[in-house]
Amino acid sequence: MDEITTSTSIPQPIPSFFDRPQVQIQEIPIGQGVPLGIERVTNPRLGVGGAYGTWGQGYDNASLTSALEGYLGRSLDEAEILNLAELGFMHRHHTPALSEEEHVELEVQVGARFLREAAHANGWEPPEVEAVLVGVTMPVADDYIGRIAEAAGVPDRALKVSIHKACDGSVAGLQLALNPGLSITQHLGRKIAEELYGKKVLVGGIEGLSRKVRESRDTQALQLFGNAAGVIGVIPDQTFKFLVGGAHEAYDEEGMLQLRMFYPHSRRRIEGQSLIEVTRAGENHIRIAGMQHEPADEAEPISMAGPMGMVKLFVRNGVVTVRDVYTAYRQRMAEWGTPDKDVAIAIVHHANLKINQLKEKQLHKEGVRIPMPWLLSDFGNVSAASNMVAFLRALPDLHPGDHVLFDGFGAGTYYDVLVVEMGAVV
Repeated sequence: MDEITTSTSIPQPIPSFFDRPQVQIQEIPIGQGVPLGIERVTNPRLGVGGAYGTWGQGYDNASLTSALEGYLGRSLDEAEILNLAELGFMHRHHTPALSEEEHVELEVQVGARFLREAAHANGWEPPEVEAVLVGVTMPVADDYIGRIAEAAGVPDRALKVSIHKACDGSVAGLQLALNPGLSITQHLGRKIAEELYGKKVLVGGIEGLSRKVRESRDTQALQLFGNAAGVIGVIPDQTFKFLVGGAHEAYDEEGMLQLRMFYPHSRRRIEGQSLIEVTRAGENHIRIAGMQHEPADEAEPISMAGPMGMVKLFVRNGVVTVRDVYTAYRQRMAEWGTPDKDVAIAIVHHANLKINQLKEKQLHKEGVRIPMPWLLSDFGNVSAASNMVAFLRALPDLHPGDHVLFDGFGAGTYYDVLVVEMGAVV
């Protein structure tokens, strides 16, 4: 496995992702050319693989400031410059300035390449894929997942699910594929997890965040977010066996993390009803869209409270959701007569290191002690991509029978937590 740090330590300086020996570098001929790096990962013991990576110009923490000053057209005050290393981040990747049409073409090509590479990492050809579930926070087009599936060679008959729950999107997709008791199935009118038993499914997050974030005046957002994608192959009830899971939503009344909804949503709140809307985005294409507290300034894509505001937003509800799922997991193990069995690793969304450290500390107070390594520091906060990138970096050291906890959380706010058992292809 890649060298990692625990969630109680700060990552040491690391090279650019593009400099990793396993990364395949391509250039997409749009604008003056956009570099794309993809790394495939496969664990033959599990029959599981995937692909992850990033695209655009790379910036380390030292060079990022001058790039942002170019976006803003002014110098950053010293007080505005974050200690990014302390927050766990060493590099960011940004898309260059392009026309709207070029952005669409770029991200469709990027998304299609990640789907193809993830399929191949599992030993599949794209026409064999039977479902694609992808989280994307700021889609470049309403039918983005349908477009990339078609461009990748995934057949029209395959189920496509676009999930817009901010940073929670990829774990929400994984839970949708695996958890037959998920309450959102009431909105869908179908139990997707049961439909997908034994089928070849791609699940991930594809986040071209810099496209919109670079338009922001919010200096925190400009420093924290970047581009990345992570897509994994899943065969429900075979390579990934669902054990327990839960989802939670709590509207961000105070607007600690305000996010523009660049996707269809009625923007209506109805007391006692979910903030999530389910609509059809095309033939065999479902859209799951979560309501966000949007910035008052219509030109602003994102507005963040200070670091303590982010902690307040995510830690309290996040700890409760993880605790409840972990408690159900311990009960399940007791019922199965394996009370000593425990979670091998927790794959937690990398909002920033401070949030994850405090979350771990609070979970310890609740009696929940599971390994929460910091697996991701060379992309910045990459929203829904982060859990899948982190999982792929942990994948080589996993074994059949290992239990893995996935912890997703994102603006809105939305939480998805589940525990799976890693199986093997029979």
